[in-house]
Amino acid sequence: MLSRLMVVIGILLFSAAHAADTTPLKIAVLNDQSSVYADFQGIGSVIAAQMAVEDYGGKAGGRPVEVLSADHQMKADVGASIARRWIDLDNVQLILDLPNSSVALAVNEVVREKNKVLIGSGAGTSLLTGAKCTPNTIHWTYDTWALAHGVAKSVVEQGGKKWFFITSDYAFGHDLEKQASDVVIASGGQVLGAVRHPLGASDFASFILQAQASGADVIGLATPGGDLSNLVKQANEFGLSKTHRLVGLIFSINNADSIGLPSSQGVVALNATYWDLNDATRAWSRRFQQRHPRKNMPNDQQMGVYSAVLHYLKAIDKLSGEAGDGAKVVATMKAMPTDDPLFGKGLIRADGRKIHPNYVLRTKAASASKERWDYFDVIATVPAEQSFRPIKDGNCPLVN
Repeated sequence: MLSRLMVVIGILLFSAAHAADTTPLKIAVLNDQSSVYADFQGIGSVIAAQMAVEDYGGKAGGRPVEVLSADHQMKADVGASIARRWIDLDNVQLILDLPNSSVALAVNEVVREKNKVLIGSGAGTSLLTGAKCTPNTIHWTYDTWALAHGVAKSVVEQGGKKWFFITSDYAFGHDLEKQASDVVIASGGQVLGAVRHPLGASDFASFILQAQASGADVIGLATPGGDLSNLVKQANEFGLSKTHRLVGLIFSINNADSIGLPSSQGVVALNATYWDLNDATRAWSRRFQQRHPRKNMPNDQQMGVYSAVLHYLKAIDKLSGEAGDGAKVVATMKAMPTDDPLFGKGLIRADGRKIHPNYVLRTKAASASKERWDYFDVIATVPAEQSFRPIKDGNCPLVN
């Protein structure tokens, strides 16, 4: 009798252990919702994640999917604290977006410790696929290596030999300046100096004056978001754009909208995708615009959130809803080719780098723009195999 009871208990325990998990699968967008990146990620990235879940059918592996979000306030300690709370108390399995590289690097360590998943779409530092790569992290849209090599090399080849940098004083800015400096020097140019400004600066006059006095003919703006828009506006007031070539190393559609086409003529930028790239990107972007509270078009980082969430949900389906082992989920994502309407076909390398083409954009003449957000022409495509740092050069400990 006892042996029969033990068999029944064993069967029940086995069945419970292998029953499909139908609890909500929680994913979370962590970004800046109140400061210099609010228009560049913010609510737009949350909308993109929600659209991905809805387009996928609202479920993955039989589990309903919920999207959470929070503002990391541009502070690494705040971001890490939110990540811990989400994982420990709310059972969040995926944290994504992460603009501000200092925050991304802090959360990267939390996610690795807790064995969950991090996908950086807004994060830029190439350390995420270099020395700080982990089995739990994927870097999706862009990085500092891609930006520097896609823009700085082109400018030097066009005759912009002497450079001076105005740089945002945190991990992303430092990394972007270093990557661009290396490219300038390797391409036969010179770096005459640099100055660093705090995040959220309102007055760039002293930095602009140092750039004017440097003897450089190219001013590399290694600063993102609203700071870049304000810097370009003030540089134009000083007449800097008439005497120097201004190069925004990370320049997006939101910058063009804020600055205006007349003040951003001839700016060359590198983006991973663009809302007006093809019929599929246009159709999706029109849907996004209708949902955005300010009727903004998406930038490539927000489009990257959509793309990343779709691929994550495909992996969860393949794992029959098992999402608790983050390293296993990431390994599954790496084993599957990527394919979605915004980025097309691609892959994820062993170091966590999502591979896809990048596009060289140039701002249109104001007279050529047919509507608000019609700001760029696509002037070149960087093939996927050339778009990102060679895996052997990254020093990622996951790569043999």
